[in-house]
Amino acid sequence: MFESMLKYHEEMWQSIGETFVMVGFSVGAAVLLGLPLGTLLYFFRKGQLYENRGLSLTLNSIVNVVRSFPFLLLVVALIPFTRMVVGTAIGTMAATVPLSVVAIAYYSRLVEQALLEVPKGTIEAARSMGASKAALIFKFLYVEARSGLVLGLTTSTVSFISFSTVMGVVGGGGVGDFAIRYGYQRYETEVMVYAIVVMIVLVQIIQFVGSTAARLLDKR
Repeated sequence: MFESMLKYHEEMWQSIGETFVMVGFSVGAAVLLGLPLGTLLYFFRKGQLYENRGLSLTLNSIVNVVRSFPFLLLVVALIPFTRMVVGTAIGTMAATVPLSVVAIAYYSRLVEQALLEVPKGTIEAARSMGASKAALIFKFLYVEARSGLVLGLTTSTVSFISFSTVMGVVGGGGVGDFAIRYGYQRYETEVMVYAIVVMIVLVQIIQFVGSTAARLLDKR
């Protein structure tokens, strides 16, 4: 395997870079759009501050449909939309589109679950102090749920790495594409093992950093 590492080290580093691009865009979409969406899912639930049955049903339906789609089929279904956004359905940038869609739906549900763990007394205390909607969300709700939000993002990121390997099958690049082209198609088992080890290391690092950050943020 060490010979394979030396032989393909440049290709592997390029593949890792492509994986970081795909996962980076996914995490960005999760935070920028998944976090607000999850917050809306929380507030529109029955019994919550801004209960709205119609909006809750609509948003939940959209999230559930995206999350229930087999990822590879979702990638194919989004090809027209991907072409419209980035101009092509092949390549690393094209791969970020379906990954971002999944990221938004996936993380929004974890955000909702994290916010549901916040005691209702926190919301009532914020309202009694005359907190604005923005203050209620950013100074009370997110602060109380920060540990769960970080853990949810960590779990999501690990899943995005897994999804990014699937993108190699449809020309998205990344470590999955490296394993297929240089390992599977050339019958080089050592290269396949090399790619798997790299993915395991990446996941372990991300999980360790995320879990440590969540533990430090948890003041309960």
